[in-house]
Amino acid sequence: MDEKLIDRENLGRLANALVFICGADHPTTMALKAAAESGTERDIKAARTMFLKLKSGDRKAALTMIDDR
Repeated sequence: MDEKLIDRENLGRLANALVFICGADHPTTMALKAAAESGTERDIKAARTMFLKLKSGDRKAALTMIDDR
């Protein structure tokens, strides 16, 4: 996960992508939403860790969904 992705806006976008991929009640989705809302370093670190533990296909799908290129 690129450091540029670790801002509140992108965390929120990742959370929205994961709602579609994993569901709104998935722990990683909820952690990303919490991090996007609070913006605290602790929440961001926890969300990033959980995101990195997702299956690689789910991570790639979410990142592709928010890719602006």
